[in-house]
Amino acid sequence: MKLKSLLLRYYPPGIMLEYETNGELKTKSIDLLELDPSTDVGALVEEIQKAEPLITASRAEKVRLLVQRLQAKLEQNSKHIFCLVKVLRAHILPLTNVALNKSGSCFITGSYDRMCKVWDTRSGEQLHTLEGHRNVVYTIAFNNPYGDKIATGSFDKTCKLWSAETGECYHTFRGHTAEIVCLSFNPQSTLVATGSMDTTAKLWDIQSGEEVFTLTGHLAEIISLSFDTSGSRIITGSFDHTVIVWDTSTARKVHTLIGHCAEISSSVFNWDCSLILTGSMDKTCMLWDATNGKCIATLTGHDDEILDSCFDYAGKLFATASADGTARVYCTATRKCISKLEGHEGEISKISFNPQGNRLLTGSSDKTARIWDAHTGECLQVLEGHVDEIFSCTFNYKGNIVITGSKDNTCRIWC
Repeated sequence: MKLKSLLLRYYPPGIMLEYETNGELKTKSIDLLELDPSTDVGALVEEIQKAEPLITASRAEKVRLLVQRLQAKLEQNSKHIFCLVKVLRAHILPLTNVALNKSGSCFITGSYDRMCKVWDTRSGEQLHTLEGHRNVVYTIAFNNPYGDKIATGSFDKTCKLWSAETGECYHTFRGHTAEIVCLSFNPQSTLVATGSMDTTAKLWDIQSGEEVFTLTGHLAEIISLSFDTSGSRIITGSFDHTVIVWDTSTARKVHTLIGHCAEISSSVFNWDCSLILTGSMDKTCMLWDATNGKCIATLTGHDDEILDSCFDYAGKLFATASADGTARVYCTATRKCISKLEGHEGEISKISFNPQGNRLLTGSSDKTARIWDAHTGECLQVLEGHVDEIFSCTFNYKGNIVITGSKDNTCRIWC
């Protein structure tokens, strides 16, 4: 094996190795999920050298410099104050969702007006209108990290695949018998998965436009789905109180996660695919071992339904948002609650970490979004101005842009 190049992955921190073996170029990653600003870089580089034969003594200095760059990135934007840059009166009817491409250069909005629109983040200019659905465009996504395709899922029971650059519709995926309410691209951008109120999920081939598999096994509506970072598995969360883990190459059911006593609201893998986090209308979240499907912990404390949950990029922390108007942050290793986010005056329907993992963004029915310190629970900033419920909000990949979408038919760009 011969090392050809070293590449950085900022979030979660890691180093990608491009190497040649038997004339074939391959890649693998060194995940540095425990890296933080206080890490002893010299000691870490020694550990990397011991564990990875491709990192020889002659490469040690290069690796040290890369690790230092990763450390510096973790501290970037930690004290960033967001200012309102644009208010876009995006649609004539309420928005359903917003999503950014990886670079943050453009974003998309879905709406009850049956359209999805593509916007330039910096200028606020509308780039494309994606028309063709015959009912509400409810769920939308870019094929990040590539960002050249967009998928839209609709109450008209179809999913459409579009060019992000031209607005051209490549395919219309037909086969569901009820509304599509969730979708996701696999990391390789070869498949798009759709989840429906018809109790099934489907995997579609992006190139051919053909259905690859139907995932049948739930007894009620599917309302969340998520691929793992390898793309080899997908999880589906349902109103039947269960989450199912599927093998994407065979459509085989790997595990059924049984334990919640009410509808599932969210389900997600951590970065290294070892854990699954589920949130439920039963007011609890559960942490599961992804390798055997066993419950590791049930976390209680919220006084009302959990509406959203998430891991940080490195998987060190996870967070829950509730209809009780609060959010909680937990340490993944200890399963202990380390902070409570209190201040919203209505239910919190969305929560996400910034890429650095030290800030949280929440969106609420109280018409505000808030930025929080993940470790202390202190509210650092209130993003005000919407005149109706905020149902969608997201950071870009660098953590220096926030988009908020509201039932007031507008979205706001904060930088």
